[in-house]
Amino acid sequence: MARKKALIIGINYAGTEHALNGCVNDAMNVRDFLVNDRGFPPPGEGDMTIMTDEPENEGTELYPTHDNILAAFKWLTSDNEAGDVLWLSYSGHGGQVKDLEGERASGLDDTICPIDFAENGQITSDVLHRAVVSPMHPDSRLTILFDCCHSGSACELPFVFRPDAEGNVNMLDTFKKGVGLVRAAGDLLDGGLSMDKVDDAKMLLGGATDFFHSLRYGGGADEDGLAKESFQENWESEGKDVWMFSGCRDDQTSADATIAGAATGAMSWAFMKTMRENPEQSYVNVLQNTRTALVENYSQVPQLSCGGRYDLDQTVLL
Repeated sequence: MARKKALIIGINYAGTEHALNGCVNDAMNVRDFLVNDRGFPPPGEGDMTIMTDEPENEGTELYPTHDNILAAFKWLTSDNEAGDVLWLSYSGHGGQVKDLEGERASGLDDTICPIDFAENGQITSDVLHRAVVSPMHPDSRLTILFDCCHSGSACELPFVFRPDAEGNVNMLDTFKKGVGLVRAAGDLLDGGLSMDKVDDAKMLLGGATDFFHSLRYGGGADEDGLAKESFQENWESEGKDVWMFSGCRDDQTSADATIAGAATGAMSWAFMKTMRENPEQSYVNVLQNTRTALVENYSQVPQLSCGGRYDLDQTVLL
């Protein structure tokens, strides 16, 4: 029987120079949203784990240290089967470290920061992908909500979508245009070759390559939201049914805000507000409406990324 399983992480870094205010509240708000609005089993029934740096968790497996978080990722992705619906959310600091493999055009890997990151290191985007995305059953679905700075490619999902200032998301049109350029190049070469034809075909194929690259993440994002680099691995061939809503682009920060008198992450608030207003929205609608909720007061631009070239008009499955 298909089940619902959730891992929720919120870290305030209390008592440190890196202290935040709203991340533990985010974890509690996500818990209430999943249990009360989406039918997830509550904590204590075995399929929901909440990790925070509240004092009562210190010294337990629920304290969000580097090793405990990696163990929790393994718990989340273990034994998942076709039809299972999984959730992962993280609210805390996000960072960037030097890309030691030299594969990222930006020279940086995005990270999340466990409570002990100063001693035991940050968790990089490629580690996140291998720990969270790669183990997933291809016929189960994982939704990720990351409310942290530099979170755009935090899990290195290969396809990214971002609303523009008017809320338009045109990625599928972009892909179709790229396909059209490839076909035009092939048609041009039919019936014999000439140097002029070869040069024109190369120009068309070069344009198509740019379009296909724009379906990928990267440091040189343009106004349509897309990048010019690929990740270390050929992640798009995995075809994992994973969808990630992130609070900002790689080059942006996410707000630790106060809304209605309570400390909260702006992205966490906007996502849950959007979903509660209409629980049956499509992925592209949620992205657009989250952007609308943020745009008046926050400069951060939310993003949606996924593990395959999927239909964004399908209803969010939670």
